[in-house]
Amino acid sequence: MGDYGMGGLGMWLGWLIPLLFIGALIYFMNVNKKRDLSARDILDQRYAKGEISEEEYKAKRDAIK
Repeated sequence: MGDYGMGGLGMWLGWLIPLLFIGALIYFMNVNKKRDLSARDILDQRYAKGEISEEEYKAKRDAIK
């Protein structure tokens, strides 16, 4: 009675492994979203961050149409 042995560890591993798999899947899905940005998306982000001027933004936007 009271002898839990590997039963408790097995139960934890039974839950831990699928949770780690789901976490890794979510992580890699988010990493791929960052890579799939279009040139226009990147340009918009740079302008929004103030990295480029309005004139430079408009010139580059017209060039990638």
